[in-house]
Amino acid sequence: MQIQVGIVTISDRASQGVYEDLGGPALKAASTGYGWSVVAEELVPDEKAAIQRAIRQCANRGAQLVLTTGGTGIARRDVTPEALREIADKELPGFGEVMRMKSLALTPNAILSRSLAASVGSVLVVCLPGKPAGAVDCLGFVVGAIPHTVKVLQEVPTSC
Repeated sequence: MQIQVGIVTISDRASQGVYEDLGGPALKAASTGYGWSVVAEELVPDEKAAIQRAIRQCANRGAQLVLTTGGTGIARRDVTPEALREIADKELPGFGEVMRMKSLALTPNAILSRSLAASVGSVLVVCLPGKPAGAVDCLGFVVGAIPHTVKVLQEVPTSC
């Protein structure tokens, strides 16, 4: 299945040019490696309104799947889960559960992760860690469920 992907990097410092965004490019490489097409990329600060706007912009550009990287930890500025929950139609807790469970085999700090997934309209949004390797690893842990989830979200409801 050819999935149209939007990538949103959430980082105060990267959005200010303090350092280079490495998470977005890592997710772009992983996405193209899965045979998906990246149709939108955004780089925003750790602010709920900016995150929500970026997710919607990706959807407006045709993304069926939006991958975010950053803002899933416990620092004061980490607000990605809260931003997504405010615009989500349905949270999909299994994604976060699998990402944390499998990540615990790699680092004990995975218990602090607040990664999650949810539907926003017909778009699947998966919030991944900010570290590039962690984002790519976590995407790999849930990649098997993504095509089916995207397909179901894209289905047009039939009337009775």
